[in-house]
Amino acid sequence: MKKSGSFVYVCVCLSLEFMKRCESKCFRCCFCIRYQANAASGMAVHDDCKLRFLELKAKRTHRFIVYKIEEKQKQVIVEKVGEPIQTYEDFAASLPAEECRYAIYDFDFVTKENCQKSKIFFIAWCPDVAKVRSKMIYASSKDRFKRELDGIQVELQATDPTEMDLDVFKSRVN
Repeated sequence: MKKSGSFVYVCVCLSLEFMKRCESKCFRCCFCIRYQANAASGMAVHDDCKLRFLELKAKRTHRFIVYKIEEKQKQVIVEKVGEPIQTYEDFAASLPAEECRYAIYDFDFVTKENCQKSKIFFIAWCPDVAKVRSKMIYASSKDRFKRELDGIQVELQATDPTEMDLDVFKSRVN
C-alpha cells in the first residue's frame, strides 16, 4: 500500500518489489487501484471473529480459523473453525483455491531442546487466480483486521499452497 496525497494505492498482487511506474502513472504489474484514504481502512470485524480467536489463543479449543469478507454486510466473518484434533491438511483443504481468505493456524512444534511449543500464525491467503476486486479488498483490510486479533506471532502471505506448507511453518518458528 502506498499513500499519495489523499489517495492510497493498493497493490492487489501483494508484490511491492515488482511494482514499476509506467507513463500513465499507474503500476504496470499489478492493477493498482486508487482509493480514498478512508476507504482503505478496511471492513468492520464481527465480534465472533475476536471471540473465536480468543478461544484459540487462551483455551486452545480450535486448531484453525478461516475468515472471509462478506461484501454485502461489509464485515469480516468466521467461515470455518477447525477442531483441535484436525490436521494441517484439513486446514489447507479449507482454503478455497480461487478465493481470498484470512486464516489463523495454531502450529504446534518441538524445539531443539525437546520442548513442546506453539505459535499462532496469521495467513493472508490470496491466490493468483482470485478476482482482482477480491484481492484489493483483502489487501486493504488486512492491517485493520490483524489489529483486532491481539496475539498473532507470525504472519504469512501466500498466493499458492507451496508458500504455506509445513516446511514454511517450521522455518518461520525458528
